[in-house]
Amino acid sequence: MNKVQYSKPPLTFQEQLQQLKDRGMVFEDEPKALHLLETVSYYRLSGYWYPLLTDKQKHTFKPNSSFTTAFQLYCFDRDLRSLIISELEKIEVGIRAKMIYILSHKHDCFWFQQNALFRDPVQHGKTLTKIGEEYKRSDEEFIKAFRNKYSDPLPPAWMIMEITSFGTLSILYKNLNPSKEKREIAHHFGLPDSVFETWLHSIVYLRNICAHHTRLWNRSMSIRPEMPRSPKKTWLANKNIRNSRTYFMLSMVRFLLQTVNPNTRFTEKLKTLLKKYPNVDTGAMDFPVDWENEILCQ
Repeated sequence: MNKVQYSKPPLTFQEQLQQLKDRGMVFEDEPKALHLLETVSYYRLSGYWYPLLTDKQKHTFKPNSSFTTAFQLYCFDRDLRSLIISELEKIEVGIRAKMIYILSHKHDCFWFQQNALFRDPVQHGKTLTKIGEEYKRSDEEFIKAFRNKYSDPLPPAWMIMEITSFGTLSILYKNLNPSKEKREIAHHFGLPDSVFETWLHSIVYLRNICAHHTRLWNRSMSIRPEMPRSPKKTWLANKNIRNSRTYFMLSMVRFLLQTVNPNTRFTEKLKTLLKKYPNVDTGAMDFPVDWENEILCQ
């Protein structure tokens, strides 16, 4: 296929609205729609009216396709991301704490600098550089106090890991040599270490989706966590769930919350959210029909 140069001109908000009308979209409140096109943007909202198109090439809408319906999908997705990000914070903090504790007690508080503990020395060097950059940028009071008092190039794990991104922490874990400690960290959360590696990567990916306010609800994930075969904690009875869809990611969050927040109301909040938006197609997120009967969702 020969590529062509992009030549579409920018449209005014009124022209954007008229274009949608010409393509068959219905508007119940045009002033509100214009406001949303201005404050949210046509392109961001287009991901939510895409399911309403009858012809994806010509961008024509199915009969009675409503701007309000598309905006409700946008609102649902926004609320879903907010729910997830609040739970991911608990999960990230819990994983960070367990890694620091186990590895510091087995080795010492500067274990992350020990090249012998890691499989790929080149990757380890890149990770240490990243940690050093985060250390230099930090304006946390406890980091300033450490710089003023100690000559060490980096603080101990329980300090430096508090300012290290979760993405960097995920890479550190993945690069650890196979060991009792690596397995112990993963087993604490009910998973084998090989699966836990992929879940950490997926958590970073999911967090980035939520933090950057990009579409989640019916997304096909490019980062795919492994399906646990013999989990040590409650998992889905339905093993036909695709690991590329939102339902799997939500189930992964719920699984990890068994460890970091056993009294979580995550499932209850999710059910409330779905009731608030009854027109959301849960099938597009790969929810099975009987998902509420899963023991993980009780």
